[in-house]
Amino acid sequence: MGQAQNAGLFLVNTLFTLYMSVVFLRIVLRWVSANFHNPLSQFIWQVTNPPVAPLARIVPRWRQLDTAAIVLLLALSVLHIVIVLALTPYQLGPLAVAWFALLKLVVLVLNVYTFTIFVQAIMSWLGPQQSNPANALLWSVNEPVLAPVRRVIPPIGGLDLTPLAVILGLQVLSRLINLPYLFR
Repeated sequence: MGQAQNAGLFLVNTLFTLYMSVVFLRIVLRWVSANFHNPLSQFIWQVTNPPVAPLARIVPRWRQLDTAAIVLLLALSVLHIVIVLALTPYQLGPLAVAWFALLKLVVLVLNVYTFTIFVQAIMSWLGPQQSNPANALLWSVNEPVLAPVRRVIPPIGGLDLTPLAVILGLQVLSRLINLPYLFR
């Protein structure tokens, strides 16, 4: 691949991954009933609402699950794979595109949780008693993942090693997924 094609792939992968991450956060925030009035929740809602709102008229919500956002996330994942394939000489059939789109979503979920847990851990070291919108939102998103592990790994000398253990586990899982580098 040439330099321009490589730069184009980087840009496509980065933009799709960023927006898909925000859509995924919307799904998680709705699922965990996070504070909707949090400024970060408002940002995520406003950025994702234009494409999700029309889908929500067609795709009904199910309990706490934002099914319209899930449909959008799936569509974005497939579109991402198709655009990457259009920029490269590779060709895949529809089943392979669907498979790689699904793998892309799994890797995305693992990476979003890795990032949010890492940021939450850093914020807890820098200002553990500070109350800000990011702390509350990160706690809402990460606590369902951290709580089961925290029951197994107790704090050692007052230090909670749960985030480290979960991040290591998420990264191992991410590396076990056979998603070509082209789509990451």
